[in-house]
Amino acid sequence: MTPDDLNYRHLLYFWAVAKEGSITRAGERLGLSVQTISTQLGQLERQLGQALLAPRGRSLVLTEAGQRVLVYAEQIFHLGEKLRQELAENQTPRPRLAVGVTDAVPKLVAFRLLESVLRPPLSVRLECIEGNFEHLLGELALNRLDLVIADQSAPHRANLKLHSHLLANVEIALYAGAALQGSNYAAEFPQRLNAAPLLLPVRGDPLRSTIDTWFAARDLRPLVVGEFTDSALLKTFGRAGLGLFPAPAGMHEDIAAQFNAIPVGTLQGVSESWYAISSHRRIQHPAVALIQTAGANRLLG
Repeated sequence: MTPDDLNYRHLLYFWAVAKEGSITRAGERLGLSVQTISTQLGQLERQLGQALLAPRGRSLVLTEAGQRVLVYAEQIFHLGEKLRQELAENQTPRPRLAVGVTDAVPKLVAFRLLESVLRPPLSVRLECIEGNFEHLLGELALNRLDLVIADQSAPHRANLKLHSHLLANVEIALYAGAALQGSNYAAEFPQRLNAAPLLLPVRGDPLRSTIDTWFAARDLRPLVVGEFTDSALLKTFGRAGLGLFPAPAGMHEDIAAQFNAIPVGTLQGVSESWYAISSHRRIQHPAVALIQTAGANRLLG
């Protein structure tokens, strides 16, 4: 039997009988006669070469084969319903833009880079997928993503034909939530950072190593009270006043509004870079070019 031989209407009748437990109730649900459903079920069983239903008292129960067929029928009709809803909700469908964002990229940075694709003249349906760097690069290589935004460029590997576009290189500042009284640290910056509570990315993160070097060069020893792989979680702890935290120096207003924090001082020489990584395609998504060309202005302006 080939897929073309399977009659999906017969499969629907089987699905209804399995759900209702009897041909009579299935007929009432579908508006069909008992004879029609019974005849079509017989044809389906002959096609598949196995009995799908067996009588038990006044009801019908699934055979082992019927249980397996029901699993597939559930998936098929669920997908059909999703298809119907998708078409109903998108009479003028927008092209999809799938963007992977690594955990280390601040949410404010991702927002500034991507918000423009939802505004005229573009009209796309944005899908943001967060994950670790290697996984997202794999998805990009398989064309499941149109773009990856990361804090590092793509590695040069023969099997990964990826292009890294530097969006911006931005200086980093330390911020203090309202509970920390950041003005005290700002008044004698950076000397007051000795023994100051500090929230940092985990060791191995590119930003973490440059911050550690900055403190060591000035013989400063802050108290690292928390280390995070997720930049948003790090800043949430910072908002609660549990420690000073690093963030882009040019986003004072955004960080004040979102995290109720003020800048304590800029870490001169410490910066973070963000890249737009795309795969080599003959026809590139138009939104990718917009993100690449406008990225620096949106982050710095």
